Amino acid sequence: MTRINILLTLILIACALSVVTSQHKARKIFVELEEEQEQARQLAVEWGQLQLEQSTWAMHARIEKIAAGQLLMRVPDASRIQIVPLTIASDAATPVEMPKP
Repeated sequence: MTRINILLTLILIACALSVVTSQHKARKIFVELEEEQEQARQLAVEWGQLQLEQSTWAMHARIEKIAAGQLLMRVPDASRIQIVPLTIASDAATPVEMPKP
């Protein structure tokens, strides 16, 4: 009878240790999950800021200002602008002549 009690006590201790170990692992994994979710939130905020920054840098007025101020570029006269028509795939084999200004 004592052997059965000792065996059952050892099994009980092993089960208790496994429960404690599994709870500890679950808590560690939960902490890691919370950290990853926080990092995901920070990355989402940074993504939004980068999109806003990209739209600011790509504004037409800003590009024109830099082109005129730093690069000394200007819009060409209307007489010097040529519009090239879009060709359809079947018309691609035939060359299109543009009128000379």
